[in-house]
Amino acid sequence: MKNIVFYTNQFFGQIGGEEKAYTEPQFHKGPIGNANAFVGKIKNAEIIATIICGDNYYVENMDKVKEFIKEKLKDKKVDLIIAGPAFNAGRFGIACADVCSFTKKDLNIEAITGLYWENPAVEMYKKDIYILEVAKSAAGIRKAVPLMADFANKLLNGEKLGTPKQEQYFAKGKRVNVFKEKNGAERAVEMLIKRLKKEPFETELEISVYEKVKPAEPIKDLKTAKIALCTTGGIVLMGNPDHIPAATAKVYKMYDISNKDGLKEGEFESVHAGYDPVYANKDPNRVAPLDTLKKLEKEGLIGSIYPYLTTTTGNSTSVADATRMGKEIAEKLVEDSVDGVILTST
Repeated sequence: MKNIVFYTNQFFGQIGGEEKAYTEPQFHKGPIGNANAFVGKIKNAEIIATIICGDNYYVENMDKVKEFIKEKLKDKKVDLIIAGPAFNAGRFGIACADVCSFTKKDLNIEAITGLYWENPAVEMYKKDIYILEVAKSAAGIRKAVPLMADFANKLLNGEKLGTPKQEQYFAKGKRVNVFKEKNGAERAVEMLIKRLKKEPFETELEISVYEKVKPAEPIKDLKTAKIALCTTGGIVLMGNPDHIPAATAKVYKMYDISNKDGLKEGEFESVHAGYDPVYANKDPNRVAPLDTLKKLEKEGLIGSIYPYLTTTTGNSTSVADATRMGKEIAEKLVEDSVDGVILTST
């Protein structure tokens, strides 16, 4: 019988939501929370324990949590770590991938997790660990669990793994020699003919394409520059009258701040679903620092402040929507002769 240890966060571990995001790591015997979804789906294996940790606590105390995990596993025979799946949740995704990377490198325990392709943890950790490609949200858990469970079965049984596309994990960037009946030239010509005929074909060597962004020229004189304040931290008018989404935003809003020395409690609030908004609601300047910009303006360190705060939520927003909104905002700012932008996140 193989032994599996499961890692999850405070939400899937049934402790609570964002208000419990600073929960310190806990070690429980047996499956807890979403670990139960894997019970019975992995042959000849048992989930002997579940580790639960708050998302905020993990990303702010990585070394402490890894020491906790190391201490808890030191006298146990563990064959596999399963973390998540975390879908497109940024902090949870980083925690899952970091746990897997740590246990693989330092404890020599195989580990897997499941993430959506836009999760930042994919690019950060895919070369080190197996990351199964899952849906964007927890609505896709019914497909994610059997995918991860089948992959776990193959790992535990020592079966030969197929290609990343066949197994649905993100390629690690390693090249493997494959022998085929036709040589490379013949296969290349066949692919070219299919492409010319607009027939479907699959390349044998996918090349990563990264968008190149040319850095803006530095501002020559801040003392005469017009500076705009933008945020993806979800700071909106109290009550959110414009219905800015808490996640997966497709819209943004510009609020008139021309007569304000700062963002006051009760006038602005955070609707961002990716962090605990308590401190942002108490002082919205913590996310969109208008008060500090006003001081710099009065001291003559910057010329002027653009009279509108541009805001949206970056939580789980797609690359396509973020790109579109960014272009629209940039066009407006250029039209209004803005010289520079301070963009804050969470």
